[in-house]
Amino acid sequence: MAKEKGVIHVVGTGTIGEPLIGLLCSFKDQAGFSEVTFHKRSPLPRDVPKIKALVARGAKLSVDEDKINDFETLGLKPVMLHEEALAKADVVVDCTPSGVGISNKHEFYEKYLATTKGFIAQGSEFGFGKMYARGINDDALEVGNDRFVQVVSCNTHNLCALINTVALTDGDDNLEEARFLCIRRANDISQTKGFVPSPDVGKHGDPVFGTHHARDAYHLFRTKGLDLNLWSSALKLNTQYMHCIYFTLNLKRAVTKDEVIARFRADDRISLTQKQSACEVFSFGRDHGYFGRILNQTVIVVPSLEVRKGHEVVGFCFTPQDGNSLLSSFSAVTWFLDPTNYVERTQCLKTYFFSEV
Repeated sequence: MAKEKGVIHVVGTGTIGEPLIGLLCSFKDQAGFSEVTFHKRSPLPRDVPKIKALVARGAKLSVDEDKINDFETLGLKPVMLHEEALAKADVVVDCTPSGVGISNKHEFYEKYLATTKGFIAQGSEFGFGKMYARGINDDALEVGNDRFVQVVSCNTHNLCALINTVALTDGDDNLEEARFLCIRRANDISQTKGFVPSPDVGKHGDPVFGTHHARDAYHLFRTKGLDLNLWSSALKLNTQYMHCIYFTLNLKRAVTKDEVIARFRADDRISLTQKQSACEVFSFGRDHGYFGRILNQTVIVVPSLEVRKGHEVVGFCFTPQDGNSLLSSFSAVTWFLDPTNYVERTQCLKTYFFSEV
């Protein structure tokens, strides 16, 4: 029997996997997907409502063979085994916890290269494949060569969008140096672990880049042949709302604040806001976003923007956590299926892009 075209398989149902499955199901017809399947490893009673909701959206549940009875005991009916879903899939998206994606690549995915167009992992899986962020390095993706793609983290998306729009709009050699302070939320509102009671300062684990955010942004721009001078620091605050980034970009060519704002406005993947509180921006996403998420790469806080001495651009922005990663994951899926027309296929998500918040 011929393999059905456009089958997408998502591994994991966490903070990215769950909304991604919903997104793929909601826009299945517009984007040209024939079927969405997903894998759930652990049969936990507390996850039953989530799994039922995803199945109601049209996704098909796959599990490991030794867990079938456990899932059925919970009132869930797996449609297929995980191995069957992998063999059937045209594109596989790994949304498992940190480190699991790399392990899955070697244990499972490499066995299905003959039948699968491509495999996608999330930001924590450094080394999984070519780094990717929608609208930043699309031209670096090579049909037939890039079978494994890593969608960078939500904060790395933000860094890359800032660099690309503020600095590289005026030439690939325009950025002298960029420094970022990633002020991270403690954990997602869906998570009960990992919260911090007070500001928690992170280590500079990389002597060249500081934290993984600048390191990953550097390697993403290396796919475009650029060698950028980047540094990042990070800390966690005792909030569950949004990440926030303080940025300093030193440019070779002079620019005005009005020109910087105009560059932001010209990019439809960037949102601007007059709001200065994360709770207000988060609330807007909850009310108007998809699964409560804004799909833009970043939300620029306009009142915080300033240009010092004509060359130093400073300001704050909020990171639409997971939203920008969802966009790039969706885009990578459509690229594997249809490299020629994937941009048009992705336009079905434009409803959840906001020029202003």
